[in-house]
Amino acid sequence: MQTADKKLKFRHELKYYLNTADYYTIRSRLMQICAFDSHADEEGKYLIRSLYFETPTDTALQEKLTGIMEREKFRIRFYNHDASFIRLEKKMKINSMTSKLSCPITRTEVDRILAGDLEWMKTSERALLIELYAKMQYQQLRPKTIVDYTRECFIYAPGNVRVTLDTDIRTGISSTDLFSETPVIKTNREPVIIMEVKYDSFLPQVIKCLLQMPNRRVTAFSKYAVARIFG
Repeated sequence: MQTADKKLKFRHELKYYLNTADYYTIRSRLMQICAFDSHADEEGKYLIRSLYFETPTDTALQEKLTGIMEREKFRIRFYNHDASFIRLEKKMKINSMTSKLSCPITRTEVDRILAGDLEWMKTSERALLIELYAKMQYQQLRPKTIVDYTRECFIYAPGNVRVTLDTDIRTGISSTDLFSETPVIKTNREPVIIMEVKYDSFLPQVIKCLLQMPNRRVTAFSKYAVARIFG
């Protein structure tokens, strides 16, 4: 059985709003020294679809809105509409530090969870799936909201840096069917561009310089919280 007893590794995570001009400037700079993420196409972009879990009392949403410093979220995620590679993830946050546990999950297993067929989860060899089962029992976690967006991810090995640019954020219309063709709607009328900067113990000076822009604004933007406006 996979275990979750190894020490979690937390990383720094900073978020910023960008305007369109700053987006193109920073993107151009990053392309000079960074590599694309493995999920990306030839333009460096890929689509992410996530299904978030929530309690009947909206615990995850309320903790985010009230600024609780230590919190967690469960989600199922896949990329570019490719159901052959799906992950169950638990994201944990303490102040501006984040960590993530993940394990593979199949489309059939996701369909069983969506149908409320859960008992098989408690005998899984995947510790994270067992934890989700337990919290679906005593916290009544259930699939709640779909979030879609386009991501560009730039990787810089020193400091294990990932800079992501997220655009076209959308949400499902009262649907939790991860594989459905149900239309999704934009979460904001005006274009929103979110830059996330993730790194280990230090942010290299060269990256700091590349990301410096006069109009850059720190944000606590949550794609999940924004999506919940619609259901």
